[in-house]
Amino acid sequence: MSAPERIPPRGMTSEQLLATGELTVRGRIRDASNAALYCAVAQDGREAACVYKPVAGERPLWDFPDGTLAQREVAAYAVSEATGWGLVPPTVLRDGPYGEGMCQLWIEALPDAELLALVDAEEPAPGWKAIGLADVGEDRTALLVHADDERLRRLAVLDAVLNNADRKGGHLLPAGDGRLYGIDHGVTFNVENKLRTLLWGWAGEPLTAEAVEVLQRLQGELKAGGALAERLGALITDAEIEATRARVGVLLATGVHPEPSGEWPAIPWPPV
Repeated sequence: MSAPERIPPRGMTSEQLLATGELTVRGRIRDASNAALYCAVAQDGREAACVYKPVAGERPLWDFPDGTLAQREVAAYAVSEATGWGLVPPTVLRDGPYGEGMCQLWIEALPDAELLALVDAEEPAPGWKAIGLADVGEDRTALLVHADDERLRRLAVLDAVLNNADRKGGHLLPAGDGRLYGIDHGVTFNVENKLRTLLWGWAGEPLTAEAVEVLQRLQGELKAGGALAERLGALITDAEIEATRARVGVLLATGVHPEPSGEWPAIPWPPV
């Protein structure tokens, strides 16, 4: 799909354009597990491409309350913005052609960015981090690796805060301006530990000084009455906000990237 010009009208943020512009469905994203529609949002002569996921198109999940995935996507954007890293594209909750849903700015990903790879080796090469062994058929395995990239490392920290249960390779969007975005955050903020990701390469390693500073800031904003806590209060439950506070607290107390718990499959399937 070719994206329309992604410049909001002068004086209008991307969030405002997404929230108030006229939403027109252009097609359906068929490989999405829930209804995901490729749309244009237009106002004052400008338009941007976006993804609209109506609540009515969400499939029921056994471990998440029905009709809450869109709110979780918006909550993930709120936390991302609070970190200052800008890892999630602008995302709003709004009414659309099929009812209330999540609307997110479309990101045109670079097609040849090397963030993940399968290698016939026992150890990752310099510049790569090991995820684990993968079955490649014919009784053979290969080492699954991801790039040792500071953008991915920030996303790994964000996912630990969000308790992201589905960080797949296809959810990583490197953009032409050098930024990296993560998408598809519907299965986040569960009160139980469900972290499932491809970004395990730093598991057990010390957090960067930058990450510690960001987590300290989040801890403050997540306190009762804090700006982030207030924003999340309209999107997820009090118990989920408290669990988010606890995850931030554990990260700061341990000072390291989390490791797989063993209570939940550590790597999503399919991984891409």
